[in-house]
Amino acid sequence: MIKADTIQKLAETKLAEGTNFIVDIVVKPGNKITILLDNDNGVSINDCIAMSRHVEAGLDREVEDFELNVMSPGLSEPFKILRQYQKNIGKQVDVVTTESGKLSGKLLSATQKGIELEIKSKEKTDPKKGKQVVINNISLTFNQIKKTTVVISF
Repeated sequence: MIKADTIQKLAETKLAEGTNFIVDIVVKPGNKITILLDNDNGVSINDCIAMSRHVEAGLDREVEDFELNVMSPGLSEPFKILRQYQKNIGKQVDVVTTESGKLSGKLLSATQKGIELEIKSKEKTDPKKGKQVVINNISLTFNQIKKTTVVISF
């Protein structure tokens, strides 16, 4: 069976040419290979084709047959690596945590340690007035996060 690190090494030689990055590489039984490719400015179909051709040229079908798919992660796919968080700073995200359930807010920052979200909520802050919009910044470590996705709005 073809190993994911073999695919990773082949992909990295192609990645050195530009600004694309690997989100994930999955090799399933039967050598069904999936490469999730991303870019800070979006991945084009030509980027996926070029990566597919590059990886395929580095593998030998005479030795081991395989199926290769190169694609961008879908908008509904959860983030898997730090660079995805960093590329989405300033955007609305939904975060499912291990403790408090689901949080929705603007992604303010992302580092090796975790993320910071700006959460808006309506709360009664003054007994004489109605509910007011309150902004809270919440820091989460990656250990506290089960899943993060971009909020798609039209």
